[in-house]
Amino acid sequence: MKRDIYAKLEKWKGSPRRKPLVLNGARQVGKTYALKHFGKTSYNNVVYLNFEKDEKLDAFFTDTLDPKQLIKILGIHTETIIEPGNTLLIFDEVQESAKALNSLKYFCEEANEYHLVAAGSLLGVKTKQEKGFPVGKVNFLDLYPLTFFEFLSATGNEQSRSFLENIHAFDPIPEPLHQKLVLFLKYYLFVGGMPEAVAEYIKHDNFTIVRDVQMEILNAYERDFSKHAPPHDIMKITTVWKQIHRQLAKENKKFIFSAIRKSARGRDYEDAIQWLVDAGLIYKSYLVETPKFPLSAYADSNAFKIFSLDVGLLGAQSNLSPHAIIDGNTLFTEFKGAMTENFIAQELIASLHRELYYWTSSGTAEIDFLIQDDHEIYPLEVKAGENQKKKSLLVYGEKYAPSALSRATLMNLKHDGNIYNYPLYLLSRFGMKP
Repeated sequence: MKRDIYAKLEKWKGSPRRKPLVLNGARQVGKTYALKHFGKTSYNNVVYLNFEKDEKLDAFFTDTLDPKQLIKILGIHTETIIEPGNTLLIFDEVQESAKALNSLKYFCEEANEYHLVAAGSLLGVKTKQEKGFPVGKVNFLDLYPLTFFEFLSATGNEQSRSFLENIHAFDPIPEPLHQKLVLFLKYYLFVGGMPEAVAEYIKHDNFTIVRDVQMEILNAYERDFSKHAPPHDIMKITTVWKQIHRQLAKENKKFIFSAIRKSARGRDYEDAIQWLVDAGLIYKSYLVETPKFPLSAYADSNAFKIFSLDVGLLGAQSNLSPHAIIDGNTLFTEFKGAMTENFIAQELIASLHRELYYWTSSGTAEIDFLIQDDHEIYPLEVKAGENQKKKSLLVYGEKYAPSALSRATLMNLKHDGNIYNYPLYLLSRFGMKP
């Protein structure tokens, strides 16, 4: 399955600033497959080491952190000659060995001629706990569930993707193609971007099988809570995880702790939410009442929305029926547009907008996302369907006068003055100008 991460891995391989690479990502987003494929196609040899499955590995790093000695030991262990520049060395599930994680520092300083990638499903959680993490001695990449564009490629619709990637004007897309892309987006909202769910959809074209896969993934995540989370936080993490679709179903999607239970307070669940963030399972979007640079300085850390890492898993959690795919635009408007807004959050995160923000004005207007670039802050209002109302967008425009006001809807490409309409399926191209 073709993934966009391959181009980034190739860039890392040839970079003059190449250091050992840490590939972050939630469990089952395809890290292992991507690294093995990259090694197979871009190197003469691959040495794959899984620290979760092979318990002997940790002992090697306990005895020594000298990279030259480690290369000899690992070569003997795998009966392979590890050649600088010609062998890709993969440390998978490296969070299981603090010493192995720390060894990346010494590979960088003393043996950077070896091409080394470390990955782990809960690496974000573990690195927050490890004091010896090699800060400044590694490069980072992130892998997420398949984006909509990646979904198009995976399902054999590469020409549609290429067409969308080469749009540089706000001229309407031919209506038959527009409707075809809306249909593909419906499929994506149900299937989501988890590689196994996408693979089963491609293989069987059966949404019931897709839903079975999604439920298996959700169950696996909950088992991870019990296995890897601090014992005193397991119940809270599980509760927050199961609350996501309920919270997004509210008119005001701000995360309300009293919706969990009446006496619940933010500080009681702060660690549980952060664990899910560090595990890559949720994204937080913070309230900003004054949109100024940098947005992070004006964000209210106590007021936020929570989104799932994958819109398909969100639908599975809420038991969304496959009938929503064929029932008009129901899929986009289900539980007050939560599916649509979660999709937008995913697309923004995957297109390098690492943090999410939204804006409200005294409860009278709300902008779903604020997007900051080098020069300006752009508002983006999300509409589930073909709703042409733009009251909140106009309120924001009057207060702050940005150069562009943007909407993401089911409508076609449209440009009217400084108001830009992006079809939902084109959201990853946000920021293009006519």
